[in-house]
Amino acid sequence: RLVRPHRPPLLMSPAASQTSDVAIVGAGPVGLTLANFLGLYGVRTVVLESRPSLIDYPRGVGMDDETLRTFQAVGLVEDVLPHTTPDQWLRFMNSKGRCFASIEPRSRQFGWPRRNAFIQPLVDEVLLRGLDRFDDVTVQWDSEVVGLRQEPDRVRIAVRRDGDDQEVMAGYVVGCDGGRSLVRKEMGVSWDGTSSPTRWLVVDLAHDPVGTPNAYVFGDWRRPYVSIALPHGLRRFEFMILPGEDEEAMAKPDRVDELIRAVVPDVGPLEYIRQRVYTHHARVAGSFVTGRVVLGGDAAHLMPVWQGQGYNSGIRDAANLGWKLAAAVHGEASPQIVQTYDTERRTHATAMVKLSQAAGVLVRQTRRSTALVRDAVTRAWDYVPPLKRYIVEMRYKPMPTYTEGVVLTGAGHAPAVGRLFIQPTVTTRHDGRQRLDDVLGPWFALLAWGDDPRPHLSPAALEVVQRLRARVVVARPATQLQWGDPDTEDTRVVADDGELKAWFDEQGGSVVVLRPDRFVATVCRPLELSLRMVLLGELLGITPEATT
Repeated sequence: RLVRPHRPPLLMSPAASQTSDVAIVGAGPVGLTLANFLGLYGVRTVVLESRPSLIDYPRGVGMDDETLRTFQAVGLVEDVLPHTTPDQWLRFMNSKGRCFASIEPRSRQFGWPRRNAFIQPLVDEVLLRGLDRFDDVTVQWDSEVVGLRQEPDRVRIAVRRDGDDQEVMAGYVVGCDGGRSLVRKEMGVSWDGTSSPTRWLVVDLAHDPVGTPNAYVFGDWRRPYVSIALPHGLRRFEFMILPGEDEEAMAKPDRVDELIRAVVPDVGPLEYIRQRVYTHHARVAGSFVTGRVVLGGDAAHLMPVWQGQGYNSGIRDAANLGWKLAAAVHGEASPQIVQTYDTERRTHATAMVKLSQAAGVLVRQTRRSTALVRDAVTRAWDYVPPLKRYIVEMRYKPMPTYTEGVVLTGAGHAPAVGRLFIQPTVTTRHDGRQRLDDVLGPWFALLAWGDDPRPHLSPAALEVVQRLRARVVVARPATQLQWGDPDTEDTRVVADDGELKAWFDEQGGSVVVLRPDRFVATVCRPLELSLRMVLLGELLGITPEATT
């Protein structure tokens, strides 16, 4: 937990009494992850959920390395891992059962496996229990938000709870209330995109009758379907509901039995856990931020399931937004920093929606002639090795790249600016081997190769570093680990195995400024750091009292 020496004053005037600094509408994975970040940063938070408890019906099953890194950041990754299967491959099969694309990424660029199966209800429980650590975070169940009214310094929230109408006041409201978001409707923003006319029956089974450890997408033109191995011996099937079929009839136990036995002959008794019919949507809100009201997760963007990125995109939202809300609430940055959440996240979310739509075209073909053409085209991938690697290693996945927002992207900036920083394992002086983020700490950080860059800072730049409470981490070859001054709370020395040096070699600088979400704000040489820190301070609304 980030321990603060004191609680900074609220942005609101004393007369504007409020229930919380931030109100989150919806206790799904995005709302719970955001609440954990805000608890970590000492932000008074209330989560308003209309249901009496967590959702237990079938939902996300694919978790990527960025999401695991986020759960590491909020201190819950060790509790999440038991409900995951690392390095799960995703195989696309054609009409004849031939694999035309097998997604098998083995990279650990961000410190974790790139593809992981997981059980969302169990991970949601971990996120909910994580909130018990924080006195400043509360969850109100059976609390339906029925209206919002923005004022200059707060938002009034109309809540219906136990049959009574109540008013909750908060500095900011974040709508994590799903695709039918009331918060989005209250904001009055557009909901751009389409909804697929096809529906899918999703079924989770106990005691996996198939046993193969990976995920398979079968593009069978007669009825496309999906078969996914899940942790704890579970198996998920997803079947397309064809035109003219009634979804209620398809979801009846005898019909579900028929569907499964048609693709898994001679299967024994089936034990059903949960099932649900879904329609695939591809939509993005016209804006993620309006004044003091913000959208996250499915309330901000919906995408088809084919790349497993709906869940992960929502967790990216929480990682981007959490530190910005904390900085605004605690007066450590201008309130305008919240607007950069829209600037940074909406473009990437739109790209993920388009990728998921494109992948769906390969799968959901129900005309034999079209499926045969697809099978012929995908077979040709085997004869183009660069294309095959591009697919197998998931290089097609658009990574977040910020060209605006809290990044310094002027002329000649390093290629890594606006991108997520790597996370190698390093050797510390006292705690042995650790993942880099655990050394960097939970807030801003300066990571330098070879030497502490602070002697190069002007008084104004040093003031910005101090007001950001940025920890300085110096990376050196292992031979130099014990050389120099001892570690302090705001300065650490680590030994690099070569990954950090290789990263700096490609950037043309030896100092990188990392945001709390581990995106690169700037890269430079030590003699350029003073100017960069002052410029970063300006972006955040920090005006140093010292002069350059």
